[in-house]
Amino acid sequence: MNYEKALEFIHGTRKFGSKLGLDNIRKLLELLDNPHEKLKFIHIAGTNGKGSTTTFISSILTESGYNVGTFTSPYLEVFNERIKINDRNIENNRLSEVTEKVKIKVQMMLDEGYNHPTEFEIVTAIAFVYFLEEKVDMVVLEVGLGGRYDSTNIINNPLISVITSISMDHMDILGDTIEKIAYEKAGIIKENSMVISYPQVEGAKNVLLNVSKEKNSNISFLDFNSIKIDEYNDSGGLFSFSHQGNLYSDLKINLIGKYQIYNASLAIKTLLILNDMKKINISEENIKNGLKNAKWMGRLEIISNNPKVIIDGAHNEEGAKSLVSNIKKIFDYNKLILVMGMLEDKDIDKILSIISPYADSIIATEPRVPRALSSEELVERIEKFNKNVVSEKDIKKAIDLAYKKYNKRDLIVISGSLYLIGEVRGIIKIK
Repeated sequence: MNYEKALEFIHGTRKFGSKLGLDNIRKLLELLDNPHEKLKFIHIAGTNGKGSTTTFISSILTESGYNVGTFTSPYLEVFNERIKINDRNIENNRLSEVTEKVKIKVQMMLDEGYNHPTEFEIVTAIAFVYFLEEKVDMVVLEVGLGGRYDSTNIINNPLISVITSISMDHMDILGDTIEKIAYEKAGIIKENSMVISYPQVEGAKNVLLNVSKEKNSNISFLDFNSIKIDEYNDSGGLFSFSHQGNLYSDLKINLIGKYQIYNASLAIKTLLILNDMKKINISEENIKNGLKNAKWMGRLEIISNNPKVIIDGAHNEEGAKSLVSNIKKIFDYNKLILVMGMLEDKDIDKILSIISPYADSIIATEPRVPRALSSEELVERIEKFNKNVVSEKDIKKAIDLAYKKYNKRDLIVISGSLYLIGEVRGIIKIK
């Protein structure tokens, strides 16, 4: 099996949909000799901030001398981004080799009468096998959807469970209240375990506290009072963080946005708790270097300076609010030109009501995925909030149109879906 055939097999399983539950992944991993039982995990769930928190944790651990696997989703440009060791994508030949092994076990499952695993279950299994074969010291494991029935939740005893900011998203699957969504995220909390959470709204916090109590697990919440923000601008942020009477000062991140300082602080707190528990050994220098070297694409990312272009995968209410507040605080511009492409299963009107009024000009386009909202329908939805909008279905042409509208000191923002952002990165890098 070569790389193209491996991707063909993986993506060919999309027709089996997204089924929440652990029976299939349990059987598949059993046939693969349960690689997950031989690995150590830091498990991360939440609505927003999972990816950047994952990358901050992984980068600090790598700086500390550990061999660190990371598993994230979705990818922006190449599939291999989802499975990394020390920030290096899985190589094409290794992906091919491991996929072949998993494919054989999938056929054995089918022969025994089991359902075909979903794409996410197969990718999860590939990652576990690869990480075990490469002898990683630990895996920073990001949940795909929810937590309780997500295939990553097949793991038994993580070093620590991390829950990032919880907000309204995937309501058709996870529930229509913050409490229901929090309950699904809290599904990663195991018996007698350690949990660290981002500060949550009251409803979500109460759910996390109750589940932790039921599981006899210790939960602590990041305290914003432990963070002192010195500055944040279009080159990143500078801040200090206090823990157990120790002050970690002059902490620099290159990720843009105030919320990234909070995500970095959650990562620091997570690792300092593990350090206190003697599960890992990290130093202040490791923390500083890890934060400085952390990279995460597609979130308030400047991908061009002339013209000034920012991409951001804001695809829910909290993400939209964060995008608007950070643009207003960080960037100085005359006109805001907004390129939007969205998926039809999102809370579209809520997101548009937050972002659209701030734009001087809007171009509606379409991510090239089956769940995409048509650019014509997106125009109709945007017009409720901003009449200065046009449709351009083709993403490259939509970018060209934004460039034509651009004048010196304007700002182009491209947002709405991570699938859109991934394609935009490729197009603008080629330009």
